[in-house]
Amino acid sequence: MTVAGVSVSSAMVQKYQSPVRVYKHPFELVMAAYERRFPTCHLLPMFVASDVVEEESNEDGSTNWVQRRCALDVDAPRLLKRIAGVDYVYFIQKNTLNRKERTLHIKSHNETFSNRVIISETCCYSVHPENEEWTCFEQTASLDIKSFFGFESTVEKIAMKQYAGSIKKGKEIIDFYLKELEDEGITDVPRWTPSSPLPAPRPRLTSLFSSPAVLPKLTVTPAVSIPLPADAKDVTCQDAVRDSVALQDDGFTEMLPGTPEDKLDADYITRYLGDLTPLQESCLIRLRKWLQETHKGKIPKDEHILRFLRARDFNMEKSREVLCQSLTWRKQHQVDYLLETWTSPQVLQDYYTGGWHHHDREGRPLYLLRLGQMDTKGLVRALGEESLLRHVLAINEEGLRRCEENTKVFGRPISCWTCLVDLEGLNMRHLWRPGVKALLRIIEVVEANYPETLGRLLILRAPRVFPVLWTLVSPFIDENTRKKFLIFAGNDYQGPGGLVDYIDKEIIPDFLAGECMCEVPEGGLVPKSMYRTAEELENEDVRMWTETIYQSASVFKGAPHEILIEIIDASSVITWDFDICKGDVVFNIYHSKRAPQPPRKDPLVVAHVITSPVGNNVQLIDKSWMLGQDYSMVETSLTCKEGESVQGSHITRWPGFYILQWRFHNMPACSTTNLPRVDDVLATLQVSSHKCKVMYYTEVLGSEDFRGSMTSLESSHSGFSQLSAATTSSSQSQSSSMISR
Repeated sequence: MTVAGVSVSSAMVQKYQSPVRVYKHPFELVMAAYERRFPTCHLLPMFVASDVVEEESNEDGSTNWVQRRCALDVDAPRLLKRIAGVDYVYFIQKNTLNRKERTLHIKSHNETFSNRVIISETCCYSVHPENEEWTCFEQTASLDIKSFFGFESTVEKIAMKQYAGSIKKGKEIIDFYLKELEDEGITDVPRWTPSSPLPAPRPRLTSLFSSPAVLPKLTVTPAVSIPLPADAKDVTCQDAVRDSVALQDDGFTEMLPGTPEDKLDADYITRYLGDLTPLQESCLIRLRKWLQETHKGKIPKDEHILRFLRARDFNMEKSREVLCQSLTWRKQHQVDYLLETWTSPQVLQDYYTGGWHHHDREGRPLYLLRLGQMDTKGLVRALGEESLLRHVLAINEEGLRRCEENTKVFGRPISCWTCLVDLEGLNMRHLWRPGVKALLRIIEVVEANYPETLGRLLILRAPRVFPVLWTLVSPFIDENTRKKFLIFAGNDYQGPGGLVDYIDKEIIPDFLAGECMCEVPEGGLVPKSMYRTAEELENEDVRMWTETIYQSASVFKGAPHEILIEIIDASSVITWDFDICKGDVVFNIYHSKRAPQPPRKDPLVVAHVITSPVGNNVQLIDKSWMLGQDYSMVETSLTCKEGESVQGSHITRWPGFYILQWRFHNMPACSTTNLPRVDDVLATLQVSSHKCKVMYYTEVLGSEDFRGSMTSLESSHSGFSQLSAATTSSSQSQSSSMISR
């Protein structure tokens, strides 16, 4: 039931969503334990009294409705209580027990200060979907403060602290009463059957709340703060972990048996993701749910979501923004397939002095990098910056895979790795400017897309030149990451408090005076005969990073982007997958029996495309064409919001030419037959709100080869691009087509 304190921020509604908590006891026994929480509960001192104000059962006794009025002694400063003029906070709780369906639904809301503060909570006890002898519990809540005598922030913190404590206590209380029942010899409660006698009427408690104006003085258990971790003090999810102790990380996203695919089991979280506070669990579940609703079939693993939340101190908005940016990046460059498609060039295999080597004392994968022995200049000259970046990304992808394996092997969450960097041999040649530039670029990409993957960085045998290098790179490294660096000069790593504190003696590599043979290449100078010209490297870099099936396009107000698809055989299937990276667009499909003229090479348009970094813009439909005569619309328009990703298909009915068009959302529908061109584009070049960006991929399949949906324009929305505030509340498209979100 609700035991939250008072209120929350005037700027936003704070929400909580629990994981699925499982009691390995039958529903009826859990209900017997639940009833023992009333009228008071000594395990929760703030819950001082409750009174049944209304109770009703149906004719066969299968359903029972109970309404209670509950008093809470909130642990708040005495001054605040005096200003508010209350000693207790009252809540109304409405329970619906369905013995036939074996469910208990609980709805609670605050009665005190209801015009200033809105607190609501919904809980549900139900039978485990895979084991009818177990019981599941779920809980959601929202807290919204409108105003509170100028003490909104204080009340907000009190409310969140009290609520977080009650969440942690909830399961303990049920477990306590289950144990009490067991000690009394009650280990089984019969299930309800139609022939079961009606339960005995509940004895009415003294009508403690029948007249609030003459409420008798209660002997109140002194308010005691429920012990909480330090990170539960603050109110918002982003503040919930500030100043908190380090938490164990995550593993792989395997659902426990019987847990619905779209929900997280509390035991699963503990086993594979770590010990999270209730507010941290809520942030994870809510962000995961949002991704499921907007990224159909493409959500990242739970541990990956959790990394982004941790990197932003569980700030939901910031975490969602950077995660969506990373998903766009991964999709555009097909990073998910990197381990299967990337083969390191021979020069990297011979001269890149890094490799994986067992694990540290905490079970984290261990990566060794002999940076002092690496010819960074030679590698950059022989491979180019992009090849080195691709290689480092492959290392990080392998690290994620090893974390999943170690989570299973060691039986505890492992979400990050340890990196050991040996700087023996580091000198001024490592400060070669293009090499440092490449290093900074790599750091930038890794920081943005692999947050919270570095558990510890051990830097050994740091020479005198190291402070110079550190000064160059440290500003590009996140502060939380810098805190994980341990630096040892000379042979300091060999003594107490050194390497043996972090790595078992048996696996210390031979080049660090250990006994374990290491397969990391020894490095050396890359032969100059392997150097490539700047032009060769530039062409290679362009080829590598344009090896993506997606194309980018710009959409301006008055200048849509259009692509042409010629269909020879009727009943072919045109498929598409596009992301709206910026702005809102309308997606249309047209058919014409004749081919449009090639787009004009207007110098003004060409100049604009060259100066715009956001992609190309092509218009195929001539402004003299008439809709309904020269070409026809074959699908209802589909409005797509910024941040959404749309996948769909169209079954062609006729051969000919099909035009896929993305146009600016605010363009009047009637302008389709008279599209403004260069003049309108030039007029809106300086108006960023009149510019959209689309990343798209299309393919034509024979109907017999198409395995997807055979419903035309049956599109699936997701949100791989950076999202605006409006994205979170965007609903289904205005299109008449069926939308799956």
